Amino acid sequence: MKLTYEANAKINLILDVTGVKQNGYHTIFSVMQSIGLKDVISVEKTKGEKITISCTDETVPTDSKNIVYKCAVKFFEHFNIKKNKGIHIHIEKNIPHEAGLGGGSADGAAVLVALNEIFNTNASKRTLMFIGGKVGADIPFCVVGGTALCQDIGTVVAPLPDIDECSIIIVKPESGSSTVKAYDAIDAMGESLKHTKNNEMLELLLEQDFKGALKYCDNVFEQVIEVPDRADIKHILRTHNASASCMSGSGSAVYGIFSCEEDAKKAKAELEKKYDKVYLCNRKNRGVEKISEE
Repeated sequence: MKLTYEANAKINLILDVTGVKQNGYHTIFSVMQSIGLKDVISVEKTKGEKITISCTDETVPTDSKNIVYKCAVKFFEHFNIKKNKGIHIHIEKNIPHEAGLGGGSADGAAVLVALNEIFNTNASKRTLMFIGGKVGADIPFCVVGGTALCQDIGTVVAPLPDIDECSIIIVKPESGSSTVKAYDAIDAMGESLKHTKNNEMLELLLEQDFKGALKYCDNVFEQVIEVPDRADIKHILRTHNASASCMSGSGSAVYGIFSCEEDAKKAKAELEKKYDKVYLCNRKNRGVEKISEE
């Protein structure tokens, strides 16, 4: 049996760091949104007990360091599956690394959804989110996707009304961003960190006033992460009538949201003259989408 899924990336419409837990993990307030920039994940049942991985991107680890491997291990542990658990995972990688787009988390979520079907465990999404949360904080959101409020370390996920149809430009500069270093920089800011307007955005999203909510798109990591091209990218996006432009996650990707697709296409054309990784996509109402079964 072989199942293939699209694993959708995410952007953060708003991202605030609200505190630090006793275990050292940071708590957040974030509205995450699935987008149509995706990896393609195939999971196939094999003979034996090994988990093997292949990937179209040679820089991606294909051993136990990969998130998909860790998700598979946690899945088997949770359901006490000890025999006939051989699988092969193939990753068609399109979501850029060190971008704040949740590429690895999306892949891990897709693997959990696939294993749930292959091994007939009939687990709820909540159970898959629980398993994924043991591996990475963004995985629970990626299991469900759409538009959602994510709190605690990211593992508390509350669905929100779908945002309006829109066009989204993603630009990944050459420079990447380390999540660990980003949070260290947040800690160093202390009380001087300027928090985002969380309640204002949340209230407008609940009222389904997406246009109004976009005015509050913000990311505290922009205060501490220096992305050399960010100001230039934002300027071009705004010049072409982006309703909002912001860095996603801990960076370094920057997105722009457009109500007009033609404006988005013009922005993409201009950005492609300066940057290699420019993507035009739409919003998605789920994180993982099945595309084939063999």
